[in-house]
Amino acid sequence: MKYFNPANLAIIACPGGDVFANEVIEHLRYKYRHSRKQTEEQISKRYNISIEQAALHIDLTNRIVIRGTDSQSGNGRRTNGDFRVPVKFSLFPNGEVKSEIQESIRGKDVYIFQDVENHYPVKFAKGQVVDRFSINDHLMTIMVTVDAARRAGADRITLVIPVYPYSRQHKARGREGLSASRIGKIFESLGVNHIITLDLHSRDIINAFNKMRLEILHASYQIIQTLTRMDGVLNDDFVVVSPDTGAVDRNKFYASALKKPLALLYKERDYSKISRDASRSNISQIRLLGNVQDKTVFMADDMLGTGGTLIKGMRILKDNGARRIICAISLPLFTGNAITHLDEAYNEGLFYRIIGTNAVYQEDIVDREWYVKVSISSLFAHVISRLHQNQSVSSLLDNSRIITRLLSKTLNIEPQNELPFTDDEAEE
Repeated sequence: MKYFNPANLAIIACPGGDVFANEVIEHLRYKYRHSRKQTEEQISKRYNISIEQAALHIDLTNRIVIRGTDSQSGNGRRTNGDFRVPVKFSLFPNGEVKSEIQESIRGKDVYIFQDVENHYPVKFAKGQVVDRFSINDHLMTIMVTVDAARRAGADRITLVIPVYPYSRQHKARGREGLSASRIGKIFESLGVNHIITLDLHSRDIINAFNKMRLEILHASYQIIQTLTRMDGVLNDDFVVVSPDTGAVDRNKFYASALKKPLALLYKERDYSKISRDASRSNISQIRLLGNVQDKTVFMADDMLGTGGTLIKGMRILKDNGARRIICAISLPLFTGNAITHLDEAYNEGLFYRIIGTNAVYQEDIVDREWYVKVSISSLFAHVISRLHQNQSVSSLLDNSRIITRLLSKTLNIEPQNELPFTDDEAEE
């Protein structure tokens, strides 16, 4: 294992992204402690010195080789796994927001966290000011924070935004803008080098940038791991169903990994209508292509908004004889009255469970019987540590190998290849 040296790593959490940032930091701290312990043991064994002496050598090397680790700037703390940079966020009466970075980040590798879909109250001025932010408020907070970090001399700036803002506005029909592209270009113009996000709605957005890189992560490993622990459902007569044509590739991946059949719900939409909530969507007709009679159905999608499309699909599957339905959502937004409508659908017996990630902060659904939350914080921590060390992240972006390894252990599904797994993949 390569030593994970965090001396130049700095993390800033915007209001809204604070909870997710703290969860990722905990994984980074564990990774640092584990890496540090292994390195100390290796140095102690190689040079026949005590663990304490090896630790002193590592600290001395950090202070000599890594620039800017002087204790006066507070960066000496980060050599001990304290990555977070204190930032003062101010909210003015007219709605303006200001970011003030409280210690030096000159020459640092800075990661700025934000959850643009967090619509719960966020705190300013040490909790004296509380306000609910829209996605546009969160976006503006990102921009002023990036600007502050760039002016403070950050060497590299990476945005950690599990939900990419305006990602559904990636196609231009008639006289409308390509907002997904425009948002990214604004970030790029501010000096952002990387964006780490989860299950981007359309990969076409990547093509809009000149230099900025997007690292698109996937929660499929965590979701499949959850399925393997769920009442033996994978031993049932099981079928994967794509909820629409846009999700075919995603569900084909699950069907291929699990060695299960794939079906499709084909939806006809009336685009003269606007989907407002679960009871008023623009879907005019849904057809099932495949067989779900007496089967456990699994559906995966990138995001869940009002829930109207999902509930209609569930009803069609139940009408066609599905025994129980499990859904997996990477970005559980639950907008409008989605939770109320899903409560009603669950009580009606339309579905068994919905699996969602912690990519979006939620308070109202964590105690629901039908909801299963899975954490992708460790995944983001692994990607951040590798990017910080300029290592490859390909095995984390394409997680098919570790999924194969998981299923070969838990379900005795034979791997399609015999390539060995690396130590980093085994950590997953």
